[in-house]
Amino acid sequence: MRQLILLLTLSLFSGPLLAANPACEKMAAEKKLAGAAKNSFMKKCEREQPGNAQAMCDGKAAEKKLAGAAKNSFVKKCMSESSKY
Repeated sequence: MRQLILLLTLSLFSGPLLAANPACEKMAAEKKLAGAAKNSFMKKCEREQPGNAQAMCDGKAAEKKLAGAAKNSFVKKCMSESSKY
């Protein structure tokens, strides 16, 4: 029973580690980031990955500190502009 609990606990915490983008991990390692700085960098890096228009637009809205209707409007406009290319 202990082994099962340990295995379940480890699987819960290893999921986000396996989902991390290798390119972002490499850049964080090159910059020698750790702790909160690395977490912040990883979130921003993954948000700005090419091909992920929704995440990119959400990231831009977050940087502008938009919320509610303003955020929705901005994201909608951003998505329509990114689909043109």
